[in-house]
Amino acid sequence: MTAPYGTWTSPITSEWLTLGQKRFGTIVLDGDTIYWDELRPNEKGRSVVVQLSPDGEKRDMTPDGFSTRSRVHEYGGAPYTVHEGKFYFVNDKDQRIYMGTEPLTEPHIRFADLHIYGNYLIAVGENEHDNFLICLDLTTKKWQKIASGNDFYASPSFNNDGTKLAFLTWNHPQMPWNGAELMLADFKEGRLSNIQKIAGSPTESIFQPSWSPSNVLHFVSDSTGWRNLYRWDGKPVPLCSRQAEFGLPQWVFGMSTYAFSGEHIIAASVKDGVWSLELDFKPLDLPWTYFSQIRANQKFAVFIAGSSLEDKAIYKYDFAKKKTTLLAHNVHPHLDKSYISEAQVLTYPSAKGRKAHAFYYPPKNKDFKAPEGTYPPLVVMTHGGPTSATSSTFDLKIQYWTSRGIAVLDVDYGGSTGYGRAYQDSLNKNWGIVDIEDCEAGAKYLVLQKKADSKKLAIRGGSAGGYTTLAALTFGKTFTVGASYYGVSDLTALAEETHKFEARYLDSLIGPYPAQKKLYEERSPLYNVDKLKRPVIFFQGSEDLVVPLNQAEKMYDALKKRGIMTELVVYEGEQHGFRIAQNIRDSLEKELAFYLKCWKNLT
Repeated sequence: MTAPYGTWTSPITSEWLTLGQKRFGTIVLDGDTIYWDELRPNEKGRSVVVQLSPDGEKRDMTPDGFSTRSRVHEYGGAPYTVHEGKFYFVNDKDQRIYMGTEPLTEPHIRFADLHIYGNYLIAVGENEHDNFLICLDLTTKKWQKIASGNDFYASPSFNNDGTKLAFLTWNHPQMPWNGAELMLADFKEGRLSNIQKIAGSPTESIFQPSWSPSNVLHFVSDSTGWRNLYRWDGKPVPLCSRQAEFGLPQWVFGMSTYAFSGEHIIAASVKDGVWSLELDFKPLDLPWTYFSQIRANQKFAVFIAGSSLEDKAIYKYDFAKKKTTLLAHNVHPHLDKSYISEAQVLTYPSAKGRKAHAFYYPPKNKDFKAPEGTYPPLVVMTHGGPTSATSSTFDLKIQYWTSRGIAVLDVDYGGSTGYGRAYQDSLNKNWGIVDIEDCEAGAKYLVLQKKADSKKLAIRGGSAGGYTTLAALTFGKTFTVGASYYGVSDLTALAEETHKFEARYLDSLIGPYPAQKKLYEERSPLYNVDKLKRPVIFFQGSEDLVVPLNQAEKMYDALKKRGIMTELVVYEGEQHGFRIAQNIRDSLEKELAFYLKCWKNLT
């Protein structure tokens, strides 16, 4: 059937986005028993840890009425651990550590990154003012601080006989992907001694300290400009020097890109946005382009993997049989592949001679074709962070657009990770400049390639991606409409009001605050709202502490007063990122309707 782009009827409804959908998180191995946590939108955003026994039986470990989630640094991560069959977790509501239904800690302190050796549980603790490492004696149920004084701590890791502990620490204004220090200490009877820095600096990022079975400490460092893997032998010894990334920006706790199977290393690396999984630095023949949460023992590895044709799922790889087994996945209604748009890796020219990276998804729907000589609307997607990255993994939200005849460009603008430290640092002092240039350049490139309609260019993003969206609509001239999900509109307010973890993040992205307050105002859409003449729809959670609701409200009010087409949708009880199924569906439906109304008005 012939029909204009953007009007195609699609079998992918908004209900599909949450129909049995789960977001998989931290994987833990306890012997041959496998555990993972999964966010369940249909249970009002509850997170549950699932146990898979060696005989294949699954059961939920999180007790009824509880939700396994940490809020340390607001983003959390690694909210549970298992030791000799005993399950310890952080409960979302009160942030206390529990064993079963028994609380082991008091309220008013948050915990994350749980690890156990013997009778001692090590974790990152956080109160209103401080971040620290704690040791909880599981016999006495009493805990004490064992490392404090710096602004942040993460990634505690016991060696195999429990005599040493490695961990990361850093101070403002660094973020962990800018610079962190790897500390090594002796551990005895719940206390640390002989604490010393062995790697890292304010300009060298360290990631995932882990011990091999023979008690050799390993870690990832970007000292060469690429996140490569090292072992500690009195000094850092590189294991595989390569222009690829074996690490990630540590937004959440418990991230893992490598693990040990005996003395063998199974590791994931990314180059030009595409991941591979390797055994002793030789690629395994696997069909996926994304890997995370790598865990292993002598027999098998467990990980999250996906590709542009397959949603993220949990797999087990048997080393002896060289075979993978699917352990957990999202159940989608049957979808013919002729409705699925496959990611195309795109590198294109941007401003000042730079190259930018993205994944392009053309419209695809077997039931429709567009009239000759017409071009599709384009939705440019901007990821959060901004120090983060997108991936080519199957995403129903993207297919929601492409199956309706709308192209998608998912941009890894300058500042994204996975392309080396120089590309990451290209956003330093340039947030609100480089990211906009790369998004606009991508849209213009597709227009020139006759793959997008220059009058129907939308930009959307959440959090930092919401800022890029608003800034591109305010300071740029390329996009005709946008959608901001809990996006930043006032950089000065963000610098003054945001939580501790990101309180000095903008020092590197823009400049020191308040010394350069004028520059913050110059790059804030709210302070330049008179320049914004494009329609915008805002989506916001009422309990967002990362980007408070008032940022969206101020922007919406300013646009409404000037008669600019705009909408503000607030979801009660939601925080930074939507977790409730109905809200996820509703926001996408409203976003599409807003774009179509805008584009109709343009014609």
